[in-house]
Formats: sequence, C-alpha cells, structure tokens
Amino acid sequence: MDADLQDSPDEIPELYRMISEEGYDLVSGWKKERHDSFVKNNTSKFFNAVTRQVSKIPLHDFNCGLKAYRSQVVKTIEVYGEMHRYIPLLAKWAGFKKIGEKVVKHQARQYGKTKFGLERFLNGFLDLMSIVFVGRFRKKPMHFFGTAGVLMFGFGALATLYLGVNKAIHLYRNEKAQLLAENPYFFLALTCLILGSQLFLAGFVAELVARNAPGRNQYVVEVDQKQLSSLPDNT
Repeated sequence: MDADLQDSPDEIPELYRMISEEGYDLVSGWKKERHDSFVKNNTSKFFNAVTRQVSKIPLHDFNCGLKAYRSQVVKTIEVYGEMHRYIPLLAKWAGFKKIGEKVVKHQARQYGKTKFGLERFLNGFLDLMSIVFVGRFRKKPMHFFGTAGVLMFGFGALATLYLGVNKAIHLYRNEKAQLLAENPYFFLALTCLILGSQLFLAGFVAELVARNAPGRNQYVVEVDQKQLSSLPDNT
C-alpha cells in the first residue's frame, strides 16, 4: 500500500475472503472512482486498456496496489524492476488463471506528492513490451528473431535482384545505367540483407541460451479441482 493514505486498509478483509472462500488465485483492486488529476486518470485508463487487450485479462486497474494472492502465486512468480504493474499477467503465465477483481475505495491524497510523470508512463509501456516478449518467446525465441530475419533478408534479396535485373536490361539495350553504388535503394537493400542475417543468427544464439536454461523443461499442468476431488484416494 502507498504511504499517502489513498488506499484504505479496510478493504483487506474482503480481499482475503475472496481468496480463502471463493478460491481465487489473485484478487486485484479496482479504483473505480479515482481522486487523481485529469491527466493521470485518463493516462491510467489508456494504459489499462492496452494492457487488458494484450494480456486478455479482464481487469480494469492493473496498477492498483491493493491485491491479494495465494502463497503459491507469490512463491512462483518473479518480480523485478517495475514489473509490479504486471503481477496479474505474470501470474496468468505461471498457470494461475482464476484472477478476480474488487472495487476498492480510493481517497484523495492527504500527504506527499505524486511521482507520476512522462518517464514513468514510458517505462510502463517499455516494461509491457518486455514482459510480453519474454512471456511469448521465452522458450521459442527463434520464432520471433527467425521470422523477422527471414522477412528482412527476403526483402533485401528481392530488392537487390530487382536492381541487378534493371541494370542488366539497361546494359542490354545500350542505355546509360546508374551505378548501383549511386542508387540509394541499393544501400537500403544491403542493410536489409545484413540485418536479416544478424536477426537470424540472434535467433540461433537465443535458442542455445533457452535450451540451456535451468527451467527449460518446466511446464504448468492445470488440474480441475472438482475432477481431482472425485478421483480415488489411491490415485
């Protein structure tokens, strides 16, 4: 909880009840009625809408500090830097799919001053891009780097082929042809060839790193609790 007294500790018992009685893995608070500036309110709405679209988690307020977790969630996920904004997303990718939300009271600031600014806004989206990339391509980095490398190399190869054929046609017709070194598109094609090769090689290196990671064979197994309880005791 923040130290500026905008969050009420009276919300904690109900958050705990939703975890202990309703079986949620994580319950996130929703500051439905916020007492912040116009810029901060609307920036937060935009930020949450983008995060909701990317994560497919139907939460309205990812950044609310009032959250309750099962102990397994806390022990499983790894939070570093400013990744606390994306704890629901980290929990989902760790296999904890039952994520709930509760409207909580948000009070006007009584002490201190806001730390919200352009730097924090940009860092939030950079962190989102980072965590989405790691979550989707952690065990298959070649799918990202290889695809980007093949597309860029293919574009460069086609552009180079076009320039070469165009030059050959002009020479065949005894027409004055521009030197390839004087054509800016030649350098663009060459850049695409080099970058495409580097991205493809980066994919290979990333695959080697991923295959040697200690958690490469860890997979989350989802179990239906009702089906589990119906199994014989000796199962």
